[in-house]
Amino acid sequence: MERDSQLELYAAVAAQLKEAHTTVRALQVPEGVRMALTRKLLVITAAAKHDLADAARRLERFTDDLDEGRFLEGDR
Repeated sequence: MERDSQLELYAAVAAQLKEAHTTVRALQVPEGVRMALTRKLLVITAAAKHDLADAARRLERFTDDLDEGRFLEGDR
């Protein structure tokens, strides 16, 4: 049972990461900002390999920040 929920979480995080990468690519921002956002996503992706729950939380904060327009350098 726990394995099924873990697989579902992996699938959900993977889908959210894919959507976040698509969103970042579509942003009309300077290339430096886009690169910084992409690096953050890559860090979250790497974290998912070791601590999926933490990566899911970090990804949620990241997408919330994107949705609110808090993605310029120095916001955090």
